[in-house]
Amino acid sequence: MKKTRLFISIVILSVIFFQDFVLACTNLLVTKGASKDGSTMISYTADSHTLYGELYHWPAGKWAEGTMMDIYEWDTGKFLLQIKQAAETYNVVGNMNEWQVAIGETTYGGRHELHDTTGGIDYGSLIYIALQRAKTAREAIEIMTSLVAEYGYHSEGESFSISDPNEVWIMEMIGKGPGRKGAVWVAMRVPDGYICSHANQARIQTFPLNDPENCLYAPDVISFAREKGYFSGADKDFSFSDTYAPVDFGGARFCEGRVWAIFNHVKKGFGEKYLNYAMGYDLKNRMPLWIKPDEKIAIYDAFELMRDHFTGTPMDMTKDPGAGPFACPYRWRPLTFKVDGKEYLNERAISTQQTGFSFITQSRGWLPNVVGGINWFGVDDTYSTVYTPMYTCITQVPPSLAVGNGSMMEFSDSSMFWIFNQVSNFAYTRYKDIIPEIRTAQKELEMTFINNTSEIDQTALDLYNQNPEDAVKFLTEYSVAKGQMTFSVWKDLYKHLFTKFMDGNIKESVPGQKFPKVSQPGYSTEFLKEIVKKAGDQYRVPQEPKH
Repeated sequence: MKKTRLFISIVILSVIFFQDFVLACTNLLVTKGASKDGSTMISYTADSHTLYGELYHWPAGKWAEGTMMDIYEWDTGKFLLQIKQAAETYNVVGNMNEWQVAIGETTYGGRHELHDTTGGIDYGSLIYIALQRAKTAREAIEIMTSLVAEYGYHSEGESFSISDPNEVWIMEMIGKGPGRKGAVWVAMRVPDGYICSHANQARIQTFPLNDPENCLYAPDVISFAREKGYFSGADKDFSFSDTYAPVDFGGARFCEGRVWAIFNHVKKGFGEKYLNYAMGYDLKNRMPLWIKPDEKIAIYDAFELMRDHFTGTPMDMTKDPGAGPFACPYRWRPLTFKVDGKEYLNERAISTQQTGFSFITQSRGWLPNVVGGINWFGVDDTYSTVYTPMYTCITQVPPSLAVGNGSMMEFSDSSMFWIFNQVSNFAYTRYKDIIPEIRTAQKELEMTFINNTSEIDQTALDLYNQNPEDAVKFLTEYSVAKGQMTFSVWKDLYKHLFTKFMDGNIKESVPGQKFPKVSQPGYSTEFLKEIVKKAGDQYRVPQEPKH
């Protein structure tokens, strides 16, 4: 009997552990009516201290009857089981397929007793199997829920973002515990003109029980809760989140706070109304599942929403003492710490240092699928990454992003992940001085890609109308070239930054002179005052007596 291995290359080269995903990952969901160009968009930040950033690719295939595929848990690489392979599978580039279906996720955990470690299929496998088999978002939901019903669900509670060129859905799922195969779940279509977000906290509360056009759910999602003693009210009052994953202080501050940050940027007055909830102080004032933004969202706006550090809010990570003398908005783990028996926290923003990869997908229904799908892909910290267009018909990925080019414990000087980490980690040492140069280079590249998109689309469309294979070849060459361009620019940027900012100096070349101009701006006045406050007169220079 033939076998295929769904994740073998990823498993060998990128072993990930679940605990690294706790309080990780942020998703933004944008409907057609909420985007400036009429595309649907979803975003995903794969935040893990051990996840190596690379661009997965599964080519389309046709499989003989009786073919089996091995399923490995995405987080650990553990073999789980074999399942029947589909007769036909589709081309998948990262988390988006050739039909412009895209899927992201965030883990919320939920009730611990419902985690079934004997279940057959984990959340990561659900995503990539569905992408290989689904032509629409609804089809993806059907595939994912059917798989867990047949084989069991291996993971903890999970929220999924699922989109196609016409619809955007949020689905939340949790297992039934050891000895009970399957999962309970609810999927809701985001209304056109609205945006949604989730970040490691279950968000679906009450939902319509008789509206299959907009809401799908497991037939036992309420009865199972009654059986377990979690819920005893009327069906119409049943809340998925409050039943299976009640929000607590951490769920609000570390998780919902990131959703609040996105909504705060796009809806006037939203931030003030829900600030106390986002900070964990008023857990009853739950935010809505989705909102209508004041203005429609462009693709670059979506990039920027994924780069939030709570700037300008009471949780601003550039302003608290942890930012140090150079306003660095990142905090090394652990997330919480104790002093004199009391527990304290570091903020957890959308943009974080441990991101393996992130993306914003665009599904554009006015174009043929070969041309319409773009996975804007980046590695490392979202604030300093470059989102580079990967059309989802492509038959190969850039060498700098290919699976197997380096790993988390194997440095590769031809790897996108490693060069971006060189740049960002150097920036962390003197952030406020170095990050403006990174952001300038980043925006120049991203806007070049965005501004070129219409021309690339038209060229591909002309080729498609003559021969679809020529369009695929053209878009593959374009995507690979842009990936390698990003890598090359960033490699040169690292050389420039290291030369200019080495040893705490800021150096500028002076034409016609051997030596550069050197400035030493030192520390901020606020930081120097803190030194004096803590050290007293230890560092004070004594005054010379006057004669």
